[in-house]
This record gives sequence, structure tokens and C-alpha cells, in this order.
Amino acid sequence: MIASLNFARHFIALQRLSLEGYRTDPECKAIFLILSVSVVGIAALLTQDGVYGDFMTSLRHSAFNVVPQATTSGLTTQDYQRWPVFAPYWMLFLSCIVCSTGSTGGGIKMFRTLLLARQAGRELTLLIHPAAMAPVRIGGRPIPDGVGHAVLAFIFLYFMTVALLTFAMLLTGLDFDSSFSAIVASINNTAHGFGPPGAVHNFHGLTPPQIWICTAAMLLGRLEIFSVIVLFRPAYWRK
Repeated sequence: MIASLNFARHFIALQRLSLEGYRTDPECKAIFLILSVSVVGIAALLTQDGVYGDFMTSLRHSAFNVVPQATTSGLTTQDYQRWPVFAPYWMLFLSCIVCSTGSTGGGIKMFRTLLLARQAGRELTLLIHPAAMAPVRIGGRPIPDGVGHAVLAFIFLYFMTVALLTFAMLLTGLDFDSSFSAIVASINNTAHGFGPPGAVHNFHGLTPPQIWICTAAMLLGRLEIFSVIVLFRPAYWRK
């Protein structure tokens, strides 16, 4: 959990001996809210489906699997593939958005997710009031349009990368759930997907071509896509 938060917040908290920075940071607030609702919600789902005997047991297992998956730490204590089908897919989705910028976590990152949501809200406002002045703000601060465009470009490349590499995995004969989850887990550096690369298995069960594809996804995700793709542009190599 600590590693998924912005390290600048940890530095400020240690310097000032105060947790105020976490409370006022938009990313931290969104992360804590999403994780809290997800842990309790999945615990309720596990209890309702009778996976575990009581709510407190479900809450414990939910917390120790949802939080690590969402924060891309890779820890699992249960075979969550045996949980109701909503739970593992929701956990995979959380791994895409929950981690903070300036952290060791993977995925799109919460700042980009918040910015995308605010950008969508702005476009809806401009659709109703075309002449309105509606700057995108996060934490009360206006975000320059250039930053917004860069974020949109990154998210586009992220989903295109997931789609193309998933198709590449399908070409090797792996089923869709395993292919998609393996690519998302690799690009987010989550460690676990469904099927062969699932919670109680590992990537050892994949074929060499599948492992190479997942390796490419891992490198793209760890280097935030742009850093790798720019190497293939001819303009980068010109003097």
C-alpha cells in the first residue's frame, strides 16, 4: 500500500511529521475511497455467495487480495479465481488505475484517471454551454491543456498496446481470458491474471512465444510505453 502512493507525500509526511499531505492529496483520497469501497463490497459479495463462513472472514480475505492486486504488489493469499466472477475482473481493473504517480506501482495511474474523468466532465459541460470557460482542475489547480493531451495520448497507447498484445497471445492458441489477463497483469506488473498465469499458478505454464509477448508487455508497462515507442521513431535517431 505504501509503495503505491506518491513518494513525495511520504517525504513531506516524514519531514513535517504530519499526515495532512495524504488527506489533502486528490490521488490519495481517491485511492483510499476506491480501495475501501472495493474491499467492503467484495467482502459482502463473498459472504452473500457463501464462499466464506462469515463477513469478517470474507473481509480479511478480501483485504489481503484486493489491495495487493490493486496496488500491483503481486501478493495473493487465496485462489480468487474461485470467487464470484465479478471479483477477479474488478481486481484486474483496479490494477489499471489505483496506483499513484511517483510510486513504484504500475498501470495508468490515478492522476491520469482523475484527469480523464475531469476532461470528460469538461466536454459534457462544453456540449451544453459551448461558450463556457471550464478549465480542468485537480486539487483546485488548473491543468494545462498540453498535460491533458499527453495523458489522452498515453491512455490511447495503453489500451492499443493491451489490445494488440492480447491478439498476439490469441494467435498462440491461448484462450481469451488468460490472454487478456496475462497482458494486463504484465503491463501493470501485477504478477497474476487468470488461468495459467492465475493466482495459484505462474507464467511457467505459458509457452516460450507467450512468455516473450508478456515480457514485451512488462517492459512497455514498466517504462510507461512512451519511452519505448519513441525509440522506433526515425526522428529520434536523426542528428
